[in-house]
Parts: sequence; C-alpha cells; structure tokens
Amino acid sequence: MITVAEASQIIQNNVLTLPLAEVSLSESIDRVLGEPIYADRDFPPFHRVTMDGIAIHFATFQAGKDTFLIQEVQLAGEPPKTLQSPANCLEVMTGSVLPAGTDTVIRYEDVQLTEQNGQRYAQVLIAPAGVMQSVHPQASDRQATALLIPAGVQLSPAEIAVIATVGKATVKVTAYPRVAIISTGDELVQLTEMPLPHQIRQSNSYMLQAALTQIGIKAEQFHLHDDKIALLEEVNNILHQFDVLLLSGGVSKGKADFIPEVLAALGVQKLFHEVAQRPGKPFWFGRMANGPVVFALPGNPVSTFLGYYKYVQPWLRANLGVKPLQLPQVSLATEVTFTAPLTYFLPVKLHITPHGAYEALPLKTGGSGDFAALLDADGFFELPQYKNVFSAGEQYPFINFRD
Repeated sequence: MITVAEASQIIQNNVLTLPLAEVSLSESIDRVLGEPIYADRDFPPFHRVTMDGIAIHFATFQAGKDTFLIQEVQLAGEPPKTLQSPANCLEVMTGSVLPAGTDTVIRYEDVQLTEQNGQRYAQVLIAPAGVMQSVHPQASDRQATALLIPAGVQLSPAEIAVIATVGKATVKVTAYPRVAIISTGDELVQLTEMPLPHQIRQSNSYMLQAALTQIGIKAEQFHLHDDKIALLEEVNNILHQFDVLLLSGGVSKGKADFIPEVLAALGVQKLFHEVAQRPGKPFWFGRMANGPVVFALPGNPVSTFLGYYKYVQPWLRANLGVKPLQLPQVSLATEVTFTAPLTYFLPVKLHITPHGAYEALPLKTGGSGDFAALLDADGFFELPQYKNVFSAGEQYPFINFRD
C-alpha cells in the first residue's frame, strides 16, 4: 500500500501525449493554445484618438494661437482626413484615426466652442501638455509580426479578444482525451428504472460525466455486469477505443470484484493498487504500453467522488497543459480526531469568520456510502497520515469541488 503523495506522483508521471485539434474561436475558452499567435499588424494599427475633442497642430498652439477654425469632424471608422491649414482643427471622436497634419488632441472639457458668421471655432482654455496628448500611438503596444500569445497558454476571454483582433476564426488547441466511464455491479440499475429492494440506481457514472463536462470533456458511459468472461470482452473493446478509462467499482476484495484480474489479463500494467487513505483505499491505477490510462476507483460513491477530484482531475489538467492548482490552506473550525494511520479526506463546509477569513467546519457523514452528505459540503480537507488529533485553528489543504 502506497501513500497519497506516492499515488499522486505515479499518476502525474503517466500523462498522455495528446494531439492538437482545430476549433472555432467561440469554442476555445479554457482550452490550451497549441500554436503561437502573432500580430498581423501594428497594435494599435494607427494613431488612435483616446478622447472626444479637437485635433490640432501643436507647434501652432506653441506659437501663440489659441483659437482654431473647426474644419470638419473625424469619426471613428472613417478614413483619415487631412488638416488643411495649421490655423484649423478637426473635431475628433474616441477611437478615430488622428487626422493627417495634427499631432495633439484636446478634450472638449478643455475648449470653448463658438460660432461666428456661420463658422465654428474652438478656443483652447487649458493648454495641452505636449505633442501626442490623448493619442494612442501606432505600434506602441505591439508591432506587426510580434509574438502576442505563446503556445501553451490556457485561453481566457482576454486571449480570445486578442486572437479575434488578428482575424483568426479557428485556433489550434490541445485535444481533449477520449474518456470512457465504466460502472460495474449487478446491484446497479438505470436511473429510469425502479430498483428492487436489493438494488440501487447508477449515480457514480453521472457524477463523473458531470464533473468532466465542467472542464469541457465529453465522456461516454458504459455499465458492465459482474461476469468475468463478459468483462474481459467488453473492457477489451473499450480499451481500444478510448484514451482514458474511469471505472467505478469492482476493485476491492469481494468475490465479484473482477476488475484487477480482468485488467491484468488484458495487458494493462498495474502501477499501484491500494492507497493509504480514507475514503478510497482500494484505488487501482495502471496503463497499457503506448495505450490508454486506467483509473479504477472504489465503487462507494464518496470514494469515487474523492478519487476524481484528488487524482483524476489534476491528471487531466496536466494532460491538457493546464497549470496545476495550488490547494489553498484553510483553518479547521473544530478539533477532529482520526486514529487510523491513513490520510483522511474529511468533508467540510466553509464559512467566513467575523474577521473575514475562511474556516472549514467538519461534517458528520455515514461513511463512504453517504453520498447525500456531500450536498452540504464544499470540499475535502486533506488531513495527513500518522497524526491523530487535528486542532481547531490548524490549517490544511482544501480540495474544492464547488465553483
């Protein structure tokens, strides 16, 4: 039996090499960029006006002129107009190109507009600070051909805005792995069925599918019965169609727990079986040479749930090239005792103290089968192995499963 830290390291040492996929820009949010993005032109591509006001030739103002004939208006989106005389100015709007022959913008608040004999004039009331006032100079942010976004960046709305600016309707990203979710057990029936007194409805597979959907991965569900011959055939077929198998159930020491034996017979190398933790001790992990990776999680609902958030999701993020999450340290609200020499994943609910800090309140549960208890939980505390008493105020890693 290995430790939680050893299990995590073995799993992270077995990431896949995923291909690239080309997706529409509108579908690329949170994906990891698989190609560099370069500027197709200067940023900004012209001298851009940043204030509504008038554009003048600064040297003329310096020479003593403070009242200018308004020649015309330069609107955003119009081709650049040209100053016909240094004694003139143009009204300019935010986002417009700076008219040719002008080099300074004075906002409306700093001028007085008048009309004489059918002509309009602007008198400067507050002197401009200098040339290029209220102008965003061409190429001052990035020059044409400059690298804007390197490959390997997880795309947020900020990156998507920049990619749209360079005119890319599609973008290359790391492909999602093909994931199969496999529940096992003759006691399980479909959620649309009325279970007999000795049966329960499937829930783990739907939980896993929902959790994968949250990170953008679509998975296919399978339910297999506790028949060794049938399992050999069905798991073999699935192994050849998917990159990742997430199994729930059939990995403990029961008479019908055939999964470890079946995986071995199919050539899946066991990398570990059993982790010193509660819940989820019978956890099995392995992979085929140059083939899929297999997570075989214990079937108790809380064990499957914890196994996904502690091990599977961080591994998937690593495969996609997403930076690992740093687990926050949160204070324990009340004392907890736990005597087994295992890492204990304690369901907790967060609340905010009068001082504005988060604190974790332990929840009482009915064990690893008490899935309903998670309705009140925000996540798990990871309490270290070989410690028995965890005092109020001590801080421990918090695994969040809620947004």
